[in-house]
Amino acid sequence: MNLAIRPESVGDHAAIHKLTEMAFRDAVHSSHTEQHIVDALRERGELSISLVAEDAGQLIGHVALSPVNVQDGSQGWFGLGPISVLPEQQGKGVGTALMNAAIEALRTQGARGCVLLGEPGYYGRFGFRAVPDLVLPGVPAEYFQTLCLQPPMAQGVVRYSPAFDAVG
Repeated sequence: MNLAIRPESVGDHAAIHKLTEMAFRDAVHSSHTEQHIVDALRERGELSISLVAEDAGQLIGHVALSPVNVQDGSQGWFGLGPISVLPEQQGKGVGTALMNAAIEALRTQGARGCVLLGEPGYYGRFGFRAVPDLVLPGVPAEYFQTLCLQPPMAQGVVRYSPAFDAVG
């Protein structure tokens, strides 16, 4: 595999939609609307960072980052997700490469921190952890995780963009 990570281009939009749909097609804990969320974030101008993983000219992965609102008014916080890897490419390091590139892009932009909803065993290796004072209502606390890039830690309820309600 000759993996390259780069920012999305306009010509990637349809391929990102398709690979996101395929990545979540059989996911048990998915609403199966992730591709529509990415489209809605883009349409709203809230897709702050959008990176693709490419192998031999084919898009095989994507990660989206968008601003979140934190109850205490903290600025510079982002939500990571969805992150998508084609099913046949999963387990080959593509997701890890996308995560590392996304975190580096956040650091470069001077972000204060990042939140995500995901498997603690996977995202913990990137420094994400559940923080009792930063919450997303309606989800198990251990699955809502935070990476503080520049202290102080934000506190309170986190709200994602209305784009996360997109269904089609």
